[in-house]
Amino acid sequence: MSVRPAWEVRENQDATRWFDVRLAFTDGACVDALAVVTGGSVGVEEVRAEPALSLDDLAVLADWIEEPLAEACGAAAQTAGSHGGQGRRARQDWPRGAEGRWLVAQEYRAAQRNGSDPVLAVMCATGHSRRTSLRLIGQARDAGLLTPRRARR
Repeated sequence: MSVRPAWEVRENQDATRWFDVRLAFTDGACVDALAVVTGGSVGVEEVRAEPALSLDDLAVLADWIEEPLAEACGAAAQTAGSHGGQGRRARQDWPRGAEGRWLVAQEYRAAQRNGSDPVLAVMCATGHSRRTSLRLIGQARDAGLLTPRRARR
């Protein structure tokens, strides 16, 4: 799951903030939502899901996004004061170097065994973008922890 600030509107002492919320599941399904936070209340303005959500899933959407959205609101308030209004997305600590490459290889192989997208699994585990995750996978391949992508002739 990722929650990132989309934009903010200030009027006097009040602020209305919008957040892009993305839930990615291991089976490839994803839910994108636009949430608005104003005056201590939260609303969901738009939801897009692939495949479509059932009514029961839609009813529990608020439960799925409640905690990460609350953390993002708190983090956005802290970073707005300390970074001049530019919010930063919190990312999990991921080890660098050989240990990080080994963990990337473990995530990649586990996803392959489960029949899911290995790149998406690395993205979820590291919290990095697709491009950065592909770079990390390439580094694990170069270190000999994963099989080569193509057979060399």
